[in-house]
Amino acid sequence: MEIRANHHYPSRRSAVFADNMVATSHPLAAQAGLAMLKRGGNAVDAAIATAITLTLVEPSGNGVGSDAFAIVWDGKELHGLNASGRSPAAWTPERFAQHKEMPFRGWESVTVPGAVSAWVALSDRFGALPFSELFQPAIDYAQNGFIVTPVIAQLWQRAAVELGEYPGFAEAFLPNGQPPKAGERFINKPLAKTFKQIADTKGEAFYKGPLARSICDFATQHGAALTLDDMAAHKADWCGTIAQKFDDVELHEIPPNGQGIAALMALGILSHTSIRELSADDPRAFHLQIETMKLALVDVENFVADPEHMTDVSASDLLDETYLATRAALIDPDKARDFNIGVPKNGGTVYLSAADASGMMVSFIQSNYAGFGSGVVVPGTGIALQNRGAGFSTDPSNQNCVGPNKRPFQTIIPGFLKGPNGPIMSFGVMGGPMQAQGHVQMVLRTQLWKQDPQMAVDAPRWRFVKGLSVACEDTMPSATITALSAMGHEISLESPDNAFGFGGAQLICRLDDQGYAAGSDPRKDGAAMGF
Repeated sequence: MEIRANHHYPSRRSAVFADNMVATSHPLAAQAGLAMLKRGGNAVDAAIATAITLTLVEPSGNGVGSDAFAIVWDGKELHGLNASGRSPAAWTPERFAQHKEMPFRGWESVTVPGAVSAWVALSDRFGALPFSELFQPAIDYAQNGFIVTPVIAQLWQRAAVELGEYPGFAEAFLPNGQPPKAGERFINKPLAKTFKQIADTKGEAFYKGPLARSICDFATQHGAALTLDDMAAHKADWCGTIAQKFDDVELHEIPPNGQGIAALMALGILSHTSIRELSADDPRAFHLQIETMKLALVDVENFVADPEHMTDVSASDLLDETYLATRAALIDPDKARDFNIGVPKNGGTVYLSAADASGMMVSFIQSNYAGFGSGVVVPGTGIALQNRGAGFSTDPSNQNCVGPNKRPFQTIIPGFLKGPNGPIMSFGVMGGPMQAQGHVQMVLRTQLWKQDPQMAVDAPRWRFVKGLSVACEDTMPSATITALSAMGHEISLESPDNAFGFGGAQLICRLDDQGYAAGSDPRKDGAAMGF
């Protein structure tokens, strides 16, 4: 038997229906979340257990050294959590003065990891089960091994070529000098020990104890700036959400330093176009979405940063209705335009959504940024560190310019939809700059064009790249490609399995008569599961 990451046969899956639900990109992680629900836990417990397990079974997209964000519907209101880390205190602009852009890999791309603080903060505020219990599935898989899935194996192979020489990477991820193949068992006992320390100390070991010392000692060995003081100073922030209405629905995102505001801006701009008159797969509908994303992304690139440093333009300025109308007026309904956007970087991320019978829903995302993050893995711990520092600018005039104790611009965004009667959908689309673009596509398909969550996930996607360049999945109808090309879009075709190119969507929709319908992206190894 040959195990493949993709095949050439068209397939269709139905949405999954249940009273308790987890949807994510790896079935073992989804089952870990369901196990917590069956033990009497709630959606937050399920989300945390799923997230912890994902750091083991999907190391390409995340790790214990990731950052994270979450949106929680507690049954009455929404809560937004920003658990992204800040730069080391020694990261002055002068430190990177010789760089035209920030280093993309290695220690000089590592900021303080925030994912562990997200698990702790969520558990403290909303969890029903003991924190340590949430780690048990991941500990078991780390000690006894798990079977590597096809998509992850493919990404692992790619990373091995690029990252094999980075500090600690080969020791952690290349047993016998080679990445594991699909169908092979991978054991990570150092990570099992790390999980136990985090579980037993509720994260203290990671930020102030022995794990923090291991991280910072390794940093010192390699001339990096990260210190124990940097680790100990970290905290996750309950930041609330920002929102944008589109007819009767309201999209909620985490405020900057993330790119969620790009999805809000795009929806606001689309409100001033003819999008409602068009069908879901009309090339003109694709055209309008692409043009609005160009406008939103160029503003995000120029103005979005750590909110404490957004001194020129605020989030409310970018979402001002009059301003969005003026941006919409720039769109030619028949012709593609170059709004001089820069080139966003691709990345690796995991997303999950969880919901329970009480009505609690969680939208959660964590990421190492690029596949396997910085490439740095702390010896003896299994802790792979993100490369979020690459999200800074080296331009002193940019609000997102690198500086000490500062959060970089983040691509990872959890999404949440509300309606007049409460929650509608907890969702996300992993995959670097695809995320905001994917959020817009999912909102329109499920709300404007009334597609069920699996249908919306299965539909062919597009991704704005730069200038007039747009990537489309090669499953897109040829007539659509021809029409977009005639409008001036420079189309490149990519297969849906192109790493994180078109993202990996996970959707959980609240049904009118209680319960949920969920969809999970066939571009990933995951599943929507419930009971």
